[in-house]
Amino acid sequence: MSRRPPRGEYIETDTGNKVARKATLVGTQNIMLGGKTVIMPEAMIRGDLVRTLQPSPSSSGAPPNNTAVAIGRYCFLSRGCCLRPPGRLYKGLFTYMPLRLGDHVFVGPGSVVQAATVGNYVHIGAKVAIGEFAIIKDYVRILDDTVVPPNMVIPSFSIVAGQPARVIGEVPEGGHEAFELRELYKTVGNNPQPAPV
Repeated sequence: MSRRPPRGEYIETDTGNKVARKATLVGTQNIMLGGKTVIMPEAMIRGDLVRTLQPSPSSSGAPPNNTAVAIGRYCFLSRGCCLRPPGRLYKGLFTYMPLRLGDHVFVGPGSVVQAATVGNYVHIGAKVAIGEFAIIKDYVRILDDTVVPPNMVIPSFSIVAGQPARVIGEVPEGGHEAFELRELYKTVGNNPQPAPV
């Protein structure tokens, strides 16, 4: 009989991240997690799509920053979603630029995010496609099945829907607590707590 404790469904890091053993993280050395982030099974993060440009010889000798995906605190990546850095031609070569997620970002199941920046307190619904180099500001709600075109800038406090996406409303005053993900974080992991009623 083995004395080792049973392996849980999630790997829990020192900073409180909960990563499902069935999640796919490619190029982990290029993925930065801010702490208390949940990555569900079948979620994919493409850290292998990293900037390929060589540093200029005039640089101070510091190592190049190879972060492909940076994720803030209390983010929640649902089952089957994909985070993928945006890519483009730069100085004649195709390269990838970093993808940055702020704090308290929820990414719904089956969504694909290729944005340049996603701000703080953003809720991305199910089966959403966010095009390359889109910029999503703070306190934004993107409804299910929305297609955000490349290079679109979504202003703060917007509710967005449609194919292609357009602003259909704004987050009501006092409705900002709905973006808080601390309680959702506690319901996931090897020792989950029940959701508050």
